[in-house]
Amino acid sequence: MPHKPPPRRQGVNVGRGARKRDEDSGTKGGEGTDEWAQSKATVRPPDQLDLTDAELKEEFTRILTANNPHAPQNIVRYSFKEGTYKLIDPVDQLAVHFSQVGNLIPKDSDEGRRQHYLDELAAGSQESAKVVTSETEILEEEEPKEAEAGSQTDVPAAEAPEKMAKEESMTPKQPKELKLTNKLNFSERASQTCNNPLRDRECQTEPSPRTNFSATANQWKIYDAYMEELGKQEKNTEKEKTETPVAKKMGKMAMRKLTSMESQSDDITKLTRAAKIMERMVNQNTYDDVAQDFKYYEDPADEYRDQEGTLLPLWKFQSDKAKRLAVTALCWNPKYNDLFAVGHGSYDFMKQGRGMLLFYSLKNPSFPEYIFSSESGILCLDVHVDHPYLVVVGHYDGNVAIYNLKKPSSQSPFRSSAKSKHTDPVWQVKWQKDDMDHNLNFFSVSSDGRIVSWTLVKSELVHTDVIKLKVEDSTTEDVEGLQIHTVGCGTAFDFHKEIDYLFLVGTEEGKIYKCSKSYSSQFLSTYDAHSMAVDTVSWNPYHTKVFMSCSSDWTVKIWDHTINTPMFIYDLNSAVGDVAWAPYSSTVFAAVTTNGRTHVFDLSVNKYEAICNQPVVAQKNKLTHVQFNPIHPIIIVGDERGHVTCLKLSPNLRKMPKENKGQEVQKGPAVEIAKLDKLLNLAREVKPKT
Repeated sequence: MPHKPPPRRQGVNVGRGARKRDEDSGTKGGEGTDEWAQSKATVRPPDQLDLTDAELKEEFTRILTANNPHAPQNIVRYSFKEGTYKLIDPVDQLAVHFSQVGNLIPKDSDEGRRQHYLDELAAGSQESAKVVTSETEILEEEEPKEAEAGSQTDVPAAEAPEKMAKEESMTPKQPKELKLTNKLNFSERASQTCNNPLRDRECQTEPSPRTNFSATANQWKIYDAYMEELGKQEKNTEKEKTETPVAKKMGKMAMRKLTSMESQSDDITKLTRAAKIMERMVNQNTYDDVAQDFKYYEDPADEYRDQEGTLLPLWKFQSDKAKRLAVTALCWNPKYNDLFAVGHGSYDFMKQGRGMLLFYSLKNPSFPEYIFSSESGILCLDVHVDHPYLVVVGHYDGNVAIYNLKKPSSQSPFRSSAKSKHTDPVWQVKWQKDDMDHNLNFFSVSSDGRIVSWTLVKSELVHTDVIKLKVEDSTTEDVEGLQIHTVGCGTAFDFHKEIDYLFLVGTEEGKIYKCSKSYSSQFLSTYDAHSMAVDTVSWNPYHTKVFMSCSSDWTVKIWDHTINTPMFIYDLNSAVGDVAWAPYSSTVFAAVTTNGRTHVFDLSVNKYEAICNQPVVAQKNKLTHVQFNPIHPIIIVGDERGHVTCLKLSPNLRKMPKENKGQEVQKGPAVEIAKLDKLLNLAREVKPKT
C-alpha cells in the first residue's frame, strides 16, 4: 500500500497556499501597502550553533551584584604597630561613570518656595505698574470733559479732596519685600570697610638751654675748689651734731647691718677658699706617696725590657653621687692641666636615668671640684679651648647643653629646645671656632643621622643641619613608588686639625664617611671600615693624612685618608671602647677594651703588637674611655662602674730618640711627621707584595 500523508500536514500546506494567494492579491490590489506587512525571510548567521531542544530549554542563572569587578581585592599594607603586612579593608566599590553639577532645585524645598515667591512678587509689581499707567491715561482724557462741565456748573470745593481720596484708594499698593534670612545656602557677598583717615600727631618741645662756658684752670682756682669742698664737709658735720639721738641710733643700726652682711659674705668666701686649701693640704699628706710617684718615680725594670713598658696606678677618682653610673666621657681642661671633666650616664638602653657631670683635680682626688646633675644621662662632652670654663655636653635623650663653671648652678643656662633637639642619643660634641659674628658654636652627631651645628646667639641655641647621613645603595621604593633612603646612624666624628671644613663621621653600620661642611648632599669618600659600630674616630695630631678608628668588632685600624684601605689593623681580642693618640709622639696611641685591659702601641718600636698590655680593672668590669694628659706622662681611664683611674706611663712607653755623641737631638712636628711617613711608606710597599 502506498504511504498516505497525515491530514494535519495537508492542512498546513493548504493554509500556506491560501496565505500566499492572499499576499499576491494584496500586492496586486493596492500600491500603498506597508513594507513591514510583506513576508521577510529569516537570515541565519553562519556560526550559529545547532542546539537540541534539551539544550535550548536549559536555564543559565546570573546574579547581578553591586561590586566593582575592576576594584582591587588584595591590597596589603605594612602595619608598624603589629610589625607585619596586613590586608586592608575592602575598597570602595562605587564607580562613577558620569557626574555633572546642576542648578535644578526641587519645588517642594525651601529654596524652591523662596524663588517661586520672588517670581510672584516680580509679576505682581509689573501688573500693578500696568494698571497705574492705564488709569493715568483715563484720567488725562476725562480732565477736558470736567473742565467743560465746570464752566456750566460750579463744583463745590469740598468734593475735590473726597475724589482724591477715592483715587488713592483705587491705586493698588505695592507689597513690601520680605527680607529672607540665609539658611544653609551659600551666597557670595562682599563688603568694603571704611578706612579711617590717617592722622599725624606732632609735638614740639622747647630746646634745652645751652650755655657756653670757658675757663682756665690755675693754681688758685684749684685751691678755691678744695676750700669749697672742705666747707661742705664742715657743714655736714655740724648738721650731724644737731640731729636727735634716736635718728643717730637708727642710722648706726642700718650701717651695722650692711657691714655685717658684707663681712659675713666676705668671711664665707674667705672661709671656703681657706677650707679648700686645707683640704688639698690634707689630701697631699694622705696621698704623699702617690704624689711622689707621680712626680719622680720611673720604673727601673724598663732598662731590662727593650720593647715593653708598664702602667703605674696612681689615683682612683670616685664619688658617691655617681654610684651605678658608667663613665661615658672624659676630657682634660686645656688651660689647667690638673683638671679634667667626667661625664656619667649609661650605655644600657634598659637602665636609663639621671646623669652627672663632675670635675676632678689631681690636687684633690677625694672629692670633685664641681658637680652638675642632669635628668638624662650624659654620653659626651667637650671643653672650650679659649673659654675653659664652658663645657658642652650631649645627653641620651637628644638634648645638648652648655655648662658654665663660673655659675655653678645645678641646671645648665643654655639648652636645646624640644623642637630643635636630636631624636636619638647624642654620641659626640665638638667645639668649633667662633663664627663671623664672634658667636660660640659647636657640632653634634646623633643616631638620628643628623650632624647639627649649634650657635649660641645671645641666650639661645640656634641649630642648623650640616648633613644628613644616608646609607649608600640602600634606596627602596614603597607601594606608591617613592624612594626611601635608609638613615645612617652617626656614632663618632672628628674634625681635621688644619682643614676647617673637613671632618670624619663613624656610623653604626661600620662605615666611615669623609665629609665637608660645604657639601651637605654627598660624601667626599666612604671607607668600609668595620663590621660593627664605629666607637671612635680620631685624626693624628701631627700627620694631616692619618686617622685612627676603633670598633666593637675587636679591631683598631689606622688609615691614610687618601686610600680606602687601612694601613695597619690590630685585633685586641675584645670589643674596643676607645682609642686616643699621644700628644708627645705621632706613633704612640692607647686603646681600652671591655675585658678591663689597656693597650699602648708605639709603631716606631713595634708595628705588629702592643708594647704594653696590662689589666687595669677586674675582668667583670669594662673600660669605656681613655685620655692622655697634654703635659704630664699620665693617662686616665674610665670604667663601667663610674671609677676613673690615673696611670703613669713607664719610660719605654714614652721613649724619645737616642742622643748620639756630638749630635743634637732633633725634635718637633717635622720629626714626628717624618717618623710616621716612614712607617706608611713601608706599609705601602708591603701591601702589593702580599
